[in-house]
Amino acid sequence: MRCPIRHLVLLACVLLGGCVAVQPHQREILSRPIMQFDYDKDEAAARGHFLNSVESATGGFGIGGGGCGCN
Repeated sequence: MRCPIRHLVLLACVLLGGCVAVQPHQREILSRPIMQFDYDKDEAAARGHFLNSVESATGGFGIGGGGCGCN
């Protein structure tokens, strides 16, 4: 077995590298709508409708319909 302590230390360094204290002036930048995953609600709705039509499946988007796109 190859030095498990070395692997644990490396894993701890990788996991703890993401722990950062965010300053108050940086929080403004991080809270802008552009930083959100779905900041454009219209685009997210259009993408969901397109995905629903192409995949011929429903679920998860709160709408019904089939593969024809005629909801």
